[in-house]
Amino acid sequence: QVHLVESGGGLVQPGESLKLSCTPSGFTFEYYTIGWFRQAPGKERERISCINSRNDETYYADSVKGRFTVSRDDAKNVAFLQMDSLEPEDTAVYYCAAEIGLLHRLCVSATTAFRTWGQGTQVTVSS
Repeated sequence: QVHLVESGGGLVQPGESLKLSCTPSGFTFEYYTIGWFRQAPGKERERISCINSRNDETYYADSVKGRFTVSRDDAKNVAFLQMDSLEPEDTAVYYCAAEIGLLHRLCVSATTAFRTWGQGTQVTVSS
């Protein structure tokens, strides 16, 4: 059964950084667009960043643009979300997702859905 595993979450203070990792189980990332999402208590899931399979196109939500950086290392079969200048509003469960498809359809227009997901990792930003 294919799925994803996120790691790297934790408790940090405002202004600090965290780096999340996403690794696949049962498949390789090579042809997949990777998406990062988050869901805070009582809020809808938010799509925050994506990177395409060729590693030459990215997407960021306005809420994280300039603070978060998505990357991937297909040789090691892992994707990352570097989160800098964290704010209390970034507190949420963070998920990665993978799908074969165009980044624009998956992450901009959202006309194509991600079908493979991880279980999520908690990020808490608090002083």
